[in-house]
Amino acid sequence: MASLSRPGGNISGMSLLAAEMAAKRLEVIRDLLPGTRAVAMITNPAYPGSHSEMEEVEAAGRAIGMQTHKVTASSPSDIDSAFATISHLSVDAFTVGADGFFITRCEQFATLAAQYALPGIYPFPDFPASGGLLSYGLDLVDAYRQVGVYTGRILNGAKPADLPVQQPTKFELVINLETAKALGLTVPQSLLARADEVIE
Repeated sequence: MASLSRPGGNISGMSLLAAEMAAKRLEVIRDLLPGTRAVAMITNPAYPGSHSEMEEVEAAGRAIGMQTHKVTASSPSDIDSAFATISHLSVDAFTVGADGFFITRCEQFATLAAQYALPGIYPFPDFPASGGLLSYGLDLVDAYRQVGVYTGRILNGAKPADLPVQQPTKFELVINLETAKALGLTVPQSLLARADEVIE
């Protein structure tokens, strides 16, 4: 791809900003838990974007004085092992990479986070809807709508090479207060005020 504004070739679409959003989630963790010094990130090595996500998280962690630990998982049993590993690290919270496989394991993540009493921040609202603590990421419904507009333009004769890669413009923060209470956490009013959805 030549550039986001003029991708060239026969490609265009929408950037999910996965790496950038992974770093932003550290800031949300700090807003929720101001004393956070270390965070674990669970990544799937089979996901092509996992390396860049981890690099962004490590850089963001260094910038705000937060230590980061990489833990990998690519199967349900790996997720169990990942939490066992995290429980032996001195971390205040964990975050999860934006991998499609992880979305299929939302309930497993929520169950293990509760079992180990670990606050977690996730990339998609499916996680807090399944009992996870909170999510911060791009609004997928809006992103898919934009992709649909591009599909229509291409079907009407536009060349993908002439269509700039779209950047997401809508982001959403979802907080599960029931889970926060179970973890003994008080969500700051400043964070609640920013939430797009609060699950009670």
